[in-house]
Amino acid sequence: MQNKLVAAWHAYMDKPSAEALEAMLHEECSFISPVVFTPQKGRDMTMKYLLSAGQVFHDTQFRYVSELVGANRMVLEFEAEIDGKYVNGVDIIDFNDEGKITQFKVMVRPLQAVNMLWEKMAATLDQMKAS
Repeated sequence: MQNKLVAAWHAYMDKPSAEALEAMLHEECSFISPVVFTPQKGRDMTMKYLLSAGQVFHDTQFRYVSELVGANRMVLEFEAEIDGKYVNGVDIIDFNDEGKITQFKVMVRPLQAVNMLWEKMAATLDQMKAS
C-alpha cells in the first residue's frame, strides 16, 4: 500500500489538485505545522494548509531530494528557494493500512525560512478565506 501512496503523492506534487489531495487524506487526519502551536485537525483543515503551501511553493524550484518509506510512514526531504532564501525541510507523512494519510507533519530550516514561510502562509490563508 505504501508504494501506491508514495506514487500518488508524487503524482499530486507534479500536478496538484484538490480532488487528488482529498482522495489521499483520511477524514480525521491532522496537519502539524512548523509555525502553528497546535495540530490542525480534520481533512478540511489539512487540505487548507497543504493547498496553501502548494501556492507558496509554486515556482520555487521545489524538489524532493531524498525519501525514506516504512510500513506506515514516509519521510520526504525537500529543498526550495523562495525570494532568494534557501528552504530545507521534511514532510513526515503517516498513513493507515488503507493508504490514507492520517498525519502530515512539516519541519523546516533555517530560521529565516521558517519566518518567511510563516508570513507567506498567513497571507495565502487570508486570501483563501476572502475568496
